[in-house]
Amino acid sequence: MNIDKNTDTILSELEKHGFEAYMVGGCVRDEIMGRKCHDTDITTNALPQQILEVFSSYKVIPTGLKHGTVTVLCGGTPFEITTYRIDGEYTDHRRPDNVEFTSDITADLSRRDFTVNAIAMDRHGNTVDPFGGKADIQNGIIRCVGEPEKRFNEDALRIMRAVRFASQLGFSIDGATSSAVHSMRGDLKNISRERIREELDKLICGVNCIDVLLEYSDIITAVIPEFEPSIGLDQRSPYHRYTVWEHTVRAIAAAPPDNVLLRRAMLFHDIGKPSCMKLDENGRGHFKQHDRVGSEMASAIMQELRYDSKTVSNTALLIANHSKKLRSRSDAKRMMSKLGDELFFELMEMKKCDNSAKNEFVLKENIYFDRIIKAAHEIIDNDECRSIRGLAVNGSDLVQLGLKGAEIGETQQELLELVMGELLSNDRDELLRYAEQRCRT
Repeated sequence: MNIDKNTDTILSELEKHGFEAYMVGGCVRDEIMGRKCHDTDITTNALPQQILEVFSSYKVIPTGLKHGTVTVLCGGTPFEITTYRIDGEYTDHRRPDNVEFTSDITADLSRRDFTVNAIAMDRHGNTVDPFGGKADIQNGIIRCVGEPEKRFNEDALRIMRAVRFASQLGFSIDGATSSAVHSMRGDLKNISRERIREELDKLICGVNCIDVLLEYSDIITAVIPEFEPSIGLDQRSPYHRYTVWEHTVRAIAAAPPDNVLLRRAMLFHDIGKPSCMKLDENGRGHFKQHDRVGSEMASAIMQELRYDSKTVSNTALLIANHSKKLRSRSDAKRMMSKLGDELFFELMEMKKCDNSAKNEFVLKENIYFDRIIKAAHEIIDNDECRSIRGLAVNGSDLVQLGLKGAEIGETQQELLELVMGELLSNDRDELLRYAEQRCRT
């Protein structure tokens, strides 16, 4: 067992003063699974005032004394230390109205959401596991502690957390818990958009997101109803073997799990398809403008979920351009000019992920995309012009030719287009000659 020095110090201090002290929750689960732990929560039978006394020589933040929580800084790391407690009623379906402190660790663990998070471990590696959490970890099961309906009624976000953990950990959801997830999904409407957003991002980046998003699509539509028309929609296209929703899910999974921007873009990339679908005389489906419509829809939904403006803008840009054809080096330059280099490469990966969730023959196009990516790297290495700022002439040069006002910007844009299209070289004299000739006409 690996406990870092700061965690060991916190636990030791409490033990030295005669108190019980345990790590609890996700950090214990991750330790048992051999996963890296990012946050360590501590629980103890010491009362809040006693915690303050134990750590009187440390920097202490009385985070939530009412609920028994004190934050202690040790070695620059913040540790939340909470007194064993029993929660009162959750009338707001988020936080208990009141808490009662207890000396019983089992009583404290009984209030937690899932068995895999209801295990306590001391600094010596000894565990308290009254609800079979270790067995559920071994068997890959997400199961509520006690009655699922009660747990979800206390905090409806736990419905979202259940499917997120299943996706993130590669677990399945216990039958009774799963039934409650489906039947109580409507309660998610009472949860703040910020909390939904955080769980959604973790869910779509999970190792098991395909199975979870397909089996629990009703949870996604409960928080983003705009996805409802995508569920089960046959695309009627020779390029596609999956419904719109299954294609979306498999495209998400094709993106690297640590690239949340790309996974998010794949989640929303075809959300505009249902409203744009048209059948031709042969019954084949066409989706003209679905990229533009999807970009607008994604932008509105993400703003409602309180994503920051840069994230919304970048995601919307990727979606708006994911169907654009790139046939040449010049096309690559134009798209790099439009998106910027970094977002351009995200777009190319997006196109490859999109293709990976279509019929197999479409994958051949990914070889061509790799060539475009290689060309883009060469464009960067050669510092080839792809912006007005990179032109060999500037606004002052054009003013000297007699241009003014809007004419300057229009001419710069025209020169840039000609340079990126390789119809003019980015040479000062050549560009000035062209601009001067343009003035005369």
